[in-house]
Amino acid sequence: MIPSIIDFSLRNRFIILVSAVILFAWGVYAVSENPIDAIPDLSENQVIVFTEWMGRSPQVIEDQVTYPLVSNLQGIAKVKNIRGTSMFGMSFVYIIFEDNADIYWARTRVLERLNYAQRLLPDGITPTLGPDGTGVGHIFWYTLDAKKMDLGEQRALQDWYIKLALQTVPGVSEVASFGGFEKQYQLVIDPLKLQYYNVSMRDVMEKVKANNNDVGGRKFEMSDQAYIIRGLGYIKNKTDLENIAVANNKGIPVLIKDVASIQMGGDLRLGIFDENGEGEAVGGIVVMRYGENADNVIKAVKLKMGEVQKGLPEGVSFNIAYDRSTLIEAAIKTIKEKLLEEIIVVSLVVILFLFHWRSALSIIIQIPVTIAISFILLNAFGVSSNIMSLTGIALAIGVIVDNGIIMSENSYRKLSEWQNNPENKKS
Repeated sequence: MIPSIIDFSLRNRFIILVSAVILFAWGVYAVSENPIDAIPDLSENQVIVFTEWMGRSPQVIEDQVTYPLVSNLQGIAKVKNIRGTSMFGMSFVYIIFEDNADIYWARTRVLERLNYAQRLLPDGITPTLGPDGTGVGHIFWYTLDAKKMDLGEQRALQDWYIKLALQTVPGVSEVASFGGFEKQYQLVIDPLKLQYYNVSMRDVMEKVKANNNDVGGRKFEMSDQAYIIRGLGYIKNKTDLENIAVANNKGIPVLIKDVASIQMGGDLRLGIFDENGEGEAVGGIVVMRYGENADNVIKAVKLKMGEVQKGLPEGVSFNIAYDRSTLIEAAIKTIKEKLLEEIIVVSLVVILFLFHWRSALSIIIQIPVTIAISFILLNAFGVSSNIMSLTGIALAIGVIVDNGIIMSENSYRKLSEWQNNPENKKS
């Protein structure tokens, strides 16, 4: 077979040259399309199911949430393993799929099975899917420099303005907030007053929930004009919450402020974020979507942050805590320099040792063509340009040159044998 290929190549040199040019052009295009990252993604092909049930012990979470989910998620196609973890108030289930399973197909299968498993969980508990990112998806961290704002205001700014804006960037799966206090109204109920007014805790909870809502009515027509009737009941401040009626005592309404004191506070925290030992900070973690180009996503995030900066309060700015693009650019720059140096050194060595420019040129041309074709294969197998893959290409240059030298020397040997054969001279 190999002699046939060689014979075909020699007899159809124009076709071979055109094919090489087409492959080289395709490879150059593949280089621009190949995702760039500093490190290879070796994480498992997994889908995470997260369930929150605050205030429950790990054993209760394990028995009533994690175990039912793990039991009913088994049997999904292409699943290799399922792992469950329970902690205080939270449950995590990791569904590991086979490597050839498409991640979004896997998420769809898990979501279908969760619709069935939902009925086995306690009332009001809803499992959710984790972001469609990987273990190396944390590509960008930032904090807020806002010395004139307290931690609660910073967290509100992060959750309700910055986070929502950055999540619109293409390639971003999630922006996870950290630090500060999640502001909330806190009702400190006096049990003695509940007993005095004959009001239960459930009555308070239900009344607060029912009174924080808008309701719609019908259309009212008068004088050839139509009016839409609506009941506006959303709580806007602490006073609105204090004036909610929870019961009736001898014809007198019992308000929230009669049985409880209301304060503005922060949600329960399981940890704090300290920046460089200078105090607590508020910020976010940008998680990249599966299979995206990390370098392009970071550039888009920075561009969006510039737009968001214009809408921030005076004196508030961003501090970059971690930026993988610096590592990506440094790693890619180093590998490119080494590749170029290696190509130049190899070319000089080939020219000096063969001392025949046509033979050296045929070997040197193989280097860029082969490297370009390798990027076509990288895209085909979903491998990004990173330290590992580019180093492999650099190491393979020696093999490429060796093959060319061997073929050239073998060709010269065959020609020499043919020329020195007496029968060939007679003919």
